[in-house]
Amino acid sequence: MANAEDFGSWSVLTTNFLMTLYIALGGVTLSSVLHLVNGKWRFQVRRLACAFAVLFPIAGVLLLILLFNGDATFQWMGHAHDEGHHLNGWHNYSFLVAREIGGFLAVVILCGMFIKYQHQSEIDSSYAAQRRFRNIALLIPFAYFIYGTMVAWDFEMTQMPGWHSASYGAYHFQSNFHMFLGFFTIFLFFINRSGKLATPFQHYIFNYMAQFMLAMTILWTYLYFTQYLIMWYGRLPEETHRYNSMMLEGYGALWWTFLTFKFIIPFCTLAITPNRHNPVIITMVACFIVLGTWIERYTWISGSIDSQYYHAPMSSMFDIIVTLAVIAVSWWAVQRSLLKHGLIRA
Repeated sequence: MANAEDFGSWSVLTTNFLMTLYIALGGVTLSSVLHLVNGKWRFQVRRLACAFAVLFPIAGVLLLILLFNGDATFQWMGHAHDEGHHLNGWHNYSFLVAREIGGFLAVVILCGMFIKYQHQSEIDSSYAAQRRFRNIALLIPFAYFIYGTMVAWDFEMTQMPGWHSASYGAYHFQSNFHMFLGFFTIFLFFINRSGKLATPFQHYIFNYMAQFMLAMTILWTYLYFTQYLIMWYGRLPEETHRYNSMMLEGYGALWWTFLTFKFIIPFCTLAITPNRHNPVIITMVACFIVLGTWIERYTWISGSIDSQYYHAPMSSMFDIIVTLAVIAVSWWAVQRSLLKHGLIRA
């Protein structure tokens, strides 16, 4: 069994995996959604968004590391044979590894097909090419929901055996799409300022991103609160224990920080109309959303063990080195992808 004191540091790697995964998945999902709703502005950003699919291999490597290390990633494995400690079938580790690897490969293949057919639809205006692209675009949201729910259960919800929430899957993958919108806004702001874009986009895109982020902020807040509301009104003390441990027994500062970063600041700022037309303010809000999501993911993962083993993130060299390494490799990969596809100038 992995040392409980080290689980917090290892949770940093799990958090970085989830952030990388959802940035890769978010670009394709955003492009799919914009296509399905016939958003005219999609043509200005969809190739940039899909460029982040290059992060899938990095997410895949991180996934294999997490699965290989077993009880360092899933602390419940150390209790699997404890007397009186029952784990249901979902905690079967062979099944977990199979479904995570299988689900990841299926999503990567589907996203690759989407990007391929999107490119074909740009150079072939025939009905067959357009219909083929629309059909694959229809599958992306379903894949995102199903796969995101599985990831939510495996890496967060079931980290504490016996604890469950009927809406946790939606809470998790919607939060990460919220994060991607913030991340993509930051990317658009700085890549536009760099002057390297091969085809500049119109500035009204920032207003659309701001509206999108505001809508997702409201939805995230609803999903965040509805879980606790059901448990509190239903008087389910065994369910509220996980909340209480994080909010009151060591992770209170992190908990209220991510709530502030993901709800209070975005809502109070973007609800004011002039702010939704100011790229600088919009980008600052986006920074809070991304950082808030990282803290949120870490809090749920690391907070699944006894509060006496809680670990402050970035308080060890392992935390810092792993995070900086993931960021550096990811940025290198994205930059190469942008250059390769002619989206930026060298």
